[in-house]
Amino acid sequence: MDVLDLARTQFAVTGSLHFLFVVLTLGLAPLVAIMHTRWTITGDPAREKAARFWGQIYVINYALGIVTGLVMEFQFGLAWSGLSHYAGDVFGAPLAMETLVAFFLESTFLGLWIFGWGRLPRWAHLACIWLVTLTAYASAFFVMAANAFLQNPAGATVTGDRLALTDPVALFTNKTLIFAFPHVIAAGMFTGGMVLAGASAYKLLRAEDREFFTRSLRTGVAVAAVGIFLTMGTGFAQFAGVQEGKWDNSAAASALGFMVTGGELLALVMLFVLLPLVRFLHRWRWAQRLLVVMTPLPFVLAIMGWLAREVGRQPWMIWERLTVADAMSPGLTAGMVGTSLAAFATVLGLLAVVDYVLIARAVRRGPRALDLGAPADEPRTPVLSY
Repeated sequence: MDVLDLARTQFAVTGSLHFLFVVLTLGLAPLVAIMHTRWTITGDPAREKAARFWGQIYVINYALGIVTGLVMEFQFGLAWSGLSHYAGDVFGAPLAMETLVAFFLESTFLGLWIFGWGRLPRWAHLACIWLVTLTAYASAFFVMAANAFLQNPAGATVTGDRLALTDPVALFTNKTLIFAFPHVIAAGMFTGGMVLAGASAYKLLRAEDREFFTRSLRTGVAVAAVGIFLTMGTGFAQFAGVQEGKWDNSAAASALGFMVTGGELLALVMLFVLLPLVRFLHRWRWAQRLLVVMTPLPFVLAIMGWLAREVGRQPWMIWERLTVADAMSPGLTAGMVGTSLAAFATVLGLLAVVDYVLIARAVRRGPRALDLGAPADEPRTPVLSY
């Protein structure tokens, strides 16, 4: 592989690994917020236990996902300084807003939520998790705004040898953004629902905490069914914002075909098999095994969709404005990029494995001895000691 192919591979690998964390974060955040809301309104201890258990899994995924996001930002200066020079004033604006506004606020409110159990007034504490959810969605919106600009450079004009932002409204109402953002949110909803359903099915197969995980199973299946329906609808709607010729790339067309076919099959299973039988799934081991097997599939389809979106833009970094070759940093060698690719892939791959291991251990332990939200006199088992 030459230096350009190595640089593209590096970004594809790190971007895909980062997106694994993102899509689960976007799916779990509103579910945890809804669970917390139901507990706040009813005062039911079972609702509190659900919010604490699934909230702990959300926190694990969020904490490890932060590091992968930092690597994504670092790569723009490392390998793609041509993009920063040519379009940094435009492309960098939504990324700066994502970091300075959405991400910092999200982290702040998440910290208040984590350490506010038993300390904050219950409605203020509830507001914190909803603000975490809203800022997570805002973060996704700003990142998608930057990506949509690469797909369709709206709101910018050429000034000298650079692009200048001339219409911020056009940047944030980009037709590619308007169609793509709901699709990402729906994919997150589907992923979050499947993780709830798959983890609950695993525990029911082991005949552990049946009442708790029967509720979570039903919630997960219902959310996943709605999520896959919205994902398919918003996915097909995206074609209205796609430039002519984008799917001429055979690799992009293959990834798109895999995603669409896989999504349609999952939609058929979720909507016409599992959802109608949702009240009986806690009794049927075949259904529980099926849900466990299906749990990784939303992540696979999300990566295929992301690859189709990015590969379909080739050879353009910014559609019909800047090629990928011109966007790359000068002076890079194959050895330099190959070394950083190996380092990034190793570190992020390990983070993904650690994320899975910690979540799996939390699920195996179940809703007992939870660290998140535990009063001082309540037994707890810290995540890292599982």
